[in-house]
This record gives sequence, C-alpha cells and structure tokens, in this order.
Amino acid sequence: MADILAYDLGASSGRALLGRLTDRQIVTEELHRFPNDPVQVGDRLHWDILCLYHELKQGLLKAKHQGVEVRSLAIDSWAVDFGLLGGNGELLGNPYHYRDRHTDGMMERLFAEIPAAEVFARTGIQFLPFNSVFQLYALKQAGSPLLSAARRFLMIPDLLRYFLTGEEISEFTNATTTQLFNPTANRWDSELLRRLGLDESLFAPVALPGTQVGALRPALTEELGVGAIPVFAVAEHDTGSAVAAVPATDRSFAYLSCGTWSLMGTEVERPVLSELARELNFTNEGGVNGTFRLLKNIMGLWILNETRREWERAGQSYSFPELVRLAGEAKPFAAFIDPDDDAFLPPGDMPTRIRGYCERTGQRAPEEPGEVVRCILESLAFKYRYVLELTERLSDQTFGGLHMVGGGIQNALLCQWSANAIGRPVWAGPAEGSAIGNLAVQWIAHGELSDIWEARKVIRDSFPVVVYEPREREAWEEGYGRFRRYTGLS
Repeated sequence: MADILAYDLGASSGRALLGRLTDRQIVTEELHRFPNDPVQVGDRLHWDILCLYHELKQGLLKAKHQGVEVRSLAIDSWAVDFGLLGGNGELLGNPYHYRDRHTDGMMERLFAEIPAAEVFARTGIQFLPFNSVFQLYALKQAGSPLLSAARRFLMIPDLLRYFLTGEEISEFTNATTTQLFNPTANRWDSELLRRLGLDESLFAPVALPGTQVGALRPALTEELGVGAIPVFAVAEHDTGSAVAAVPATDRSFAYLSCGTWSLMGTEVERPVLSELARELNFTNEGGVNGTFRLLKNIMGLWILNETRREWERAGQSYSFPELVRLAGEAKPFAAFIDPDDDAFLPPGDMPTRIRGYCERTGQRAPEEPGEVVRCILESLAFKYRYVLELTERLSDQTFGGLHMVGGGIQNALLCQWSANAIGRPVWAGPAEGSAIGNLAVQWIAHGELSDIWEARKVIRDSFPVVVYEPREREAWEEGYGRFRRYTGLS
C-alpha cells in the first residue's frame, strides 16, 4: 500500500512523516528531521527558505531509497511569513522572520490610516505586530524595492509548493492569518488592499484544504528520480492541521496546540466578529471543512526555549528533563509573568527579562534555574485558564476539559499544572498533531476517510491520549488570584 507524506515545518525544526492507513489504524514513521534556524544578516532576521526546500527534497530521496511509493504529499508550517516572486517567477530575497524588528511601530501607524475596528471587522484576525499586513505595510513605508518588483505574494507553504510544482496557489487556512482575507466574503479583501496601496493581482487564488494543487514538476522528478507525485493543499497553517487532529468526541471542544507558540480556542461554524472579540484580541482563522478557529495566540514554550539557549550561551547546559525536575522542586507560586508581555517576543536574554518583569510588578525575582522555569510553566498554565474562560465567554460554550496536542505535551509537568490551573481534565495527545492532521486531510481528499469527524475517530483509536486530572485545587485557585493580581489581567 502506498504511503502519503506530510511535511510539518515548525519555527525551530521540520520533519517529514510517512503515514499509512491500515485497518482503520494510522501508522506513522518519521522519515527525516532537520533544523530550521533563522539567519541574522546585518539588522535583518530571515528564514533560510532554500535550505528548507533542500530538506524537502531530502525527504523525497529518503522515501525513494527505502522503496516507498509516495501517493501524495502536503506541507504545513507556521503562519504570517511569506516570499515575493518577481516577474520572471524567481524569489525576490529570503523571507523575513516574523520576529524581525522591521514591523516595530507599524500597527499604530497603520491604524492612523485605517481604524483598528475596521481592520478587525473586515478580517476577524487578532492584532499581532508581525501579522502579514504589518509586514507588507512596513515594506511599503520603507519604499522596499522588493515590494515594487513583486508580482506574487506566497506564504511559506505556498512558496515551497511553488518550488515543487510551479503552481502559484494560496491556501485558505494560512491566507486567513494574513489579516488581508475577508472571512465573510471568502476572498482577499479588495477594499483593504486598495487602501493599503497593494495590487489585488499580487495575491494568488485561494484553495481549500483537501484540494490537489499540482504535482512535482518535471525538472524535479528528473533530478530526484521520482514520479510526478500529486501535491495537496491541507490546512497549511500548522495550527489548522493540529486542530484537525484533535481526537474530540464532542462537537463542542476546546483545544490547545502547544509548542513554540500556544494556541488556544475552539472550532466555530462562523467567524465571531463582535466588538468583544476585538477587545479581547481573539482571532478567527480558517479551519478544515469550512469551519473557523476562534482562538488566541499565547507566547508558549518559546520563552523556555530561549531561556535554555541563554544559559547555554553562558556555559550552563541543562536538558529539558533536568529543567522540568528543577522546576518541580522549586517553591510553588513564588513569581509570575504574563507570557504575552511584549518583552518576551524578541529573541534574547529571557532570564534577565523575567527578573525585570517581576521587579517591575513588585515581586521577588526568581534567580535559580528551577525558580525561573517554574515561573514560566506556572504562568503558562494560569494564562491557559484565563484564555479558556474568555473562549467560553466569546463562544457561549462550556467545556468539560481541554484537549492538548503538539510537542509541548511531552512536558508532563506542564500538562498536569494546566489541569490544576483550569480545574478540569486535560487530555494530552497526539504529540505530532500538525503532521497527523496534515495526513488526515490527505486521506479525506483520497476518499479513504469520509470527513474530519471520521478522521478524528481514527486518530483517537490510533494514538494514546494521557488524561491529567486536576489536583491541589485550593492552592491553585489561590495561586491564580495572585497571578491575576501581579499580571494585571482582569
């Protein structure tokens, strides 16, 4: 039986996962894993997009060398970042990384021209300084020759698909994250583009998840010695694929895709464009099967990863299991941060920033590694409770627990503390949520699964889910009150 191939690209690493559907069970094999390191050039931070394309080819070669017949492939990745093609179809420079500082101050400048309320009403997207709209606006304000020479805007998975197939097609779930797509009209927002001075022809036609969007181009099949493998659009925003893989039994469920970013929300039939949604800075991103993901971005394990890197730069090396052990031994509820404070967005010295945040808010700053890590993980768990309750308020639903998917669920301490914080069960699994959701949409497109709910049942039957029941309710309730007080979250 032929396998299908999912490329899942994260902000720090990528992987090629083979999937096979046998007797209503999913069997996966990690075929290839590779780093995805940003590159600093002068003042600019870029993605090494050609290196990523090279790694896609290595995945195909490994499949070939193992004698695997690949029936189809698809790509998912992080959102908002993009490349620009020139008139000859060639890439105009390496894409900027969303943590590059060229968007600093651009939200405020844009809102002076187009009110924030109107931008939200047209797009339904959470305001984050690195959204595609602000990246494009920054290029416009800088008089960038890249933008003036551009013929086509393609997001990261679109761009890599273009390299593979030669086809210029945008995908729905990722297009919605740009803050340039109108979810009610189901198209690029022509009025918003006009007022931003962007030509609508820059933006490619939009395909829904499950659409075949080409096949490997002849030059590539000749180079690699493989066939013209069909290429599909799936939920190409990795969170969209992760949500597709949530093994929920109830149509009303809450999810947390836990990794570099934490993305928490629920699935809704129509975007929620109320003034309250804008005030709470929630987002409405496209999902599979015509749904929308009402969710909020939370900074996530980025803070812990950067903290560990800073210690390594100082000559102190800790494994993640060691850091988790030290956190478990540290005094509980000693200090808190708001993970979404602007101080924690750029790369850099997180331990110093954490201490500075605590000092500014009248807390004793954590010093020892275990204290710092405990501060991060407890703060994340409490932020999850805060956002979960806002999600219930906005969606007019009540959730019996929280589904956690993604690589972050390998941190059992964070899963347990999340259950303690929310006072409800946490159901953790699968860890490779984005890649499995990618595979699931391909199987639906091939007719091997009838719809997303059958896919979720098969996922539930194929991968273990660990249940974390809440503990120490009184202590965690008191800790949540202190977290709200010190962070100013009302």
